Amino acid sequence: MSHYSEEITRLKESLLAMASHAESSVARAMRALVERDDALARQVEEDDNILDRYEIEIDELAIQILTKAPLATDLRLTTVAMKISLNLERIGDEATTIARRAIDLGTEPQLKPYVDLPRMATMSLEMLRDAISAFINRETDKARAVIPRDRDVDNLNRQLHRELSSYMVERPTTITRCLHLMVISKSLERIADHITNIAEEVVYLYEAKDIRHTKSV
Repeated sequence: MSHYSEEITRLKESLLAMASHAESSVARAMRALVERDDALARQVEEDDNILDRYEIEIDELAIQILTKAPLATDLRLTTVAMKISLNLERIGDEATTIARRAIDLGTEPQLKPYVDLPRMATMSLEMLRDAISAFINRETDKARAVIPRDRDVDNLNRQLHRELSSYMVERPTTITRCLHLMVISKSLERIADHITNIAEEVVYLYEAKDIRHTKSV
């Protein structure tokens, strides 16, 4: 294997490792929320720098590859890898936000059983697994199928915001807790947005077709 091929392989491997860590961060942040586990939430916060390091490593490797005048397919892979890593890093940031709010919520009685938030997280993480699987297996149909699922997460976010707004009006003592839950819901909605971006990049990578901002995919 040539040095150039090794760099391409390393790029893909780093991206997959980063995706795995991003998925784990969201899952652990949600577990910290549901189980009221402050130690786990703090661990999520501390581990955020791992994703930051992956992003820097992928960018540096991509720049090395770009200096070697790659073929069009490798050029797309390299630029897409940088965009995917940026979205994965932002998913990690949202996981950190969830973890911080989980710590704040842990200081007060739980407002209500968590149903919608874990559901949003499950939906988002399934989207992420499918988007990354589409990247690995060159399955643009699977990547395209991820994109409309973002609407389901958006709908749950809106529904939860309406419900929490009513809580705040009817029971002003719940305002602080409701606001924390709204932030967590918004973070999960943003995570789904970042995953949608990844799925769109996978389509671009393998079809050389930019489907961002298009109504039909």
